[in-house]
Amino acid sequence: MTNAERLAALIERHKVAGAGLAVLHRGEVVADAAAGFAHIGAGIEATTETVFQIGSITKAWTGTVAMQLVEEGRLDLDAPIRAVLPELRLSTAELTEGLTLRHLLSHTSGIDGDFFAETGRGDDNLEKFAALLEGVAANHPLGATQSYCNAGFSLLGRVLEVATGTQWDQLMRERLFRPLGLARTGTLPEEALLHRAAIGHGGDPLTPMPIWGLMRSAGPAGLITSTAREVLKFAELHLNRGVTADGTRILGDAAADQMLQPQVEMPDPWVLGKQWGLAWFLDEWAGTRVYGHDGGTIGQSAFLRVLPEHDLAIALLTNGGGAQTLANELIAEIVQELAGVTMRPPVTPSAEPLPFDPAAYVGRYERAGNHLEVVERDGGLVLISRNVGHLAALAGEQLMELPMQTFQPGAFVVMRPELGVYFPVVFYDLPDGSRYLHHGVRATPKVGA
Repeated sequence: MTNAERLAALIERHKVAGAGLAVLHRGEVVADAAAGFAHIGAGIEATTETVFQIGSITKAWTGTVAMQLVEEGRLDLDAPIRAVLPELRLSTAELTEGLTLRHLLSHTSGIDGDFFAETGRGDDNLEKFAALLEGVAANHPLGATQSYCNAGFSLLGRVLEVATGTQWDQLMRERLFRPLGLARTGTLPEEALLHRAAIGHGGDPLTPMPIWGLMRSAGPAGLITSTAREVLKFAELHLNRGVTADGTRILGDAAADQMLQPQVEMPDPWVLGKQWGLAWFLDEWAGTRVYGHDGGTIGQSAFLRVLPEHDLAIALLTNGGGAQTLANELIAEIVQELAGVTMRPPVTPSAEPLPFDPAAYVGRYERAGNHLEVVERDGGLVLISRNVGHLAALAGEQLMELPMQTFQPGAFVVMRPELGVYFPVVFYDLPDGSRYLHHGVRATPKVGA
């Protein structure tokens, strides 16, 4: 069975609209395949030249450019961001005065990450976005824990613009796309339309989404479009510690290594990884180091995994359906076949229910983009989740009631039916005693009983 035939069989099993897969092993592309549809409604098939939205994998690209500027002395990982943006005002004095590049790259700033704002299509979109952050509440004290932060990477994009005098989209072309020889990678819809572009899908049966992409101000956090093969070229840059396939060094080996140094332990070490580095999540599978990033936009999901000890990188790009279950099965199969590595299995409920005190968990947990409530019901716990604010305006309210099943002491799991997988719900306290719930890679403080 060819790679394309295997991929086609898997996307049918997992009800995925279309997918592109590319695998790099020991310097050679050993798989470059596509299957399904780029656009079901128009009958456009996915090919290896189809560009997908890679979503938040973009953050690793933005972080790479940031580290180039650190090497050049234009930025400092631990200097206040206000040294570059003196006009920056955030919700607290602590944030305004103390926020650093390291906080942004490691998702430890505390800025509520699900703030999305439409600031127009002009080249000043990130400048306008940064000016709005004063009204965005912090969801944890600066540096106190990890909470995934889209807004922080949009702010980082603005920092890069001011440090270089070059608008973010153009900066990515100059610093990464051209040096890597990427012919189909871009940041703008009009660039994607020059190629066979995938559209997101949702629902059952799968139908095209009514909106193609996010607003331009989300660019540094998640708007790159690319093919699986070209995402591999970016991964190869990091496997080669800053050297492109043609031997050109565009990132110092020390900077590439620094991006893989743990910056913060993950309160939930099961969804992505045990730690976060600088723009990469970090994990370990059966004693083997793994780093990478996932991405999700409007009906599209992307996955990048790198196993440096085995010189192996896997890029999987999809556009709707059971993408997470597809990724779990396919990536596990590839790493076992090529590296003899057993991927850490997805989380599942404990074999037998564990004892717990409901009073330790029941209550309201809130941040700007999401309100969560843990309630006791029929002797068990239920997580009620509701999007609010800008996130609700973008993705809908998405009210969900999710029964919680025991997993480990202090941690439960809920089945996300739209994804077909369990996600942990982890409870923990900060050093100051404040109670937090970690779910979906985000930290949410307890605000009431």
